[in-house]
Amino acid sequence: MKKLLSFIFIIVIFTGNIYSLPRIYILATGGTIAGSAETNVQSGYTSGQVGVEILIAAVPQLKEIADVKGEQISNIGSQDMSDEVWLKLAKRINELLAQDDVDGIVITHGTDTMEETAYFLNLVVHSKKPVVLTCSMRPSTALSADGPLNIYNAVAVAGNKDSWGRGVMVVTNDRIHSGREVVKTSTTAVETFMSPLVGSLGTVNYGKVNFVDLPHKKNTYESEFNVDNLSSLPRVDVIAIYEDAPGDLIKAAVDLGAKGIVTSGLGNGNMPKSCVEALKYARSKGVVVVRAARVLTGFVDRNVELNDDELGFVASYELIPSKARVLLRLALLQTSDPLKVQEYFSTY
Repeated sequence: MKKLLSFIFIIVIFTGNIYSLPRIYILATGGTIAGSAETNVQSGYTSGQVGVEILIAAVPQLKEIADVKGEQISNIGSQDMSDEVWLKLAKRINELLAQDDVDGIVITHGTDTMEETAYFLNLVVHSKKPVVLTCSMRPSTALSADGPLNIYNAVAVAGNKDSWGRGVMVVTNDRIHSGREVVKTSTTAVETFMSPLVGSLGTVNYGKVNFVDLPHKKNTYESEFNVDNLSSLPRVDVIAIYEDAPGDLIKAAVDLGAKGIVTSGLGNGNMPKSCVEALKYARSKGVVVVRAARVLTGFVDRNVELNDDELGFVASYELIPSKARVLLRLALLQTSDPLKVQEYFSTY
């Protein structure tokens, strides 16, 4: 009996040591972080060439901070990110986070559309458990590749109990950003991702996590948006506004089936009269119009130079056009009333 109890005790201790580490899934979608080039000192490369197991194997130190498993969702450059991949990713994340043996998720992603994917997931993941996107600006074959340390830091953040309830985050270049606030600011620099309006949520230095802020809007477990049973999302087009811009592209988007229009407007979301007239046409067809700005920071408020109340327009507030499009697409699943949509822009 004593030998049996001793054996059970050893098994319990051994099992406890295994599961004292956080259990993290890495979901790979491709991108530069999985890219490769012919040499390690060239700017040209091909995205999405390396699988998730190779990404994990490149960071053997992960086994010291987490029990890591990998899964390939897609292997594409994020310029080819699609609704199909978004929905597959969101559904898989919700499935995994509902399991007791999963403590957090890391997503490897290309940089081109990561700010959109992060905000989309911030609205449709339904868990307090951490979801962290990471990336690289240099391919896996590059001299001084930034991907391995970004993965290490992302896993550290996903496995940190202080990360719970902070919404979807982006970890890159030693910074922790809110998925709602983060934007890409440089075409080439490794410090490209910033949260220019409110700053980052914190830092992570070789796995040491330090939070300094909380998200400012509802997200994840608080969100009313649900895509678990969806196979498609409403079409919403972003239309650039510029000097002497005509309104025919707006009208064309409406005629081609857009359910929503987001304008990348001048200044405080302003636009020429020709575009205002085209947006009146859009409203007459039941299309929801959101005024955003091509300016990187600031606040697009209601009724400043255009009478939104009279025109039936929605102001994007602090959301840039790409993120305003994400929220509008989800809002259209609930309503086409511009006043209700405006409430979503205040809430999320």
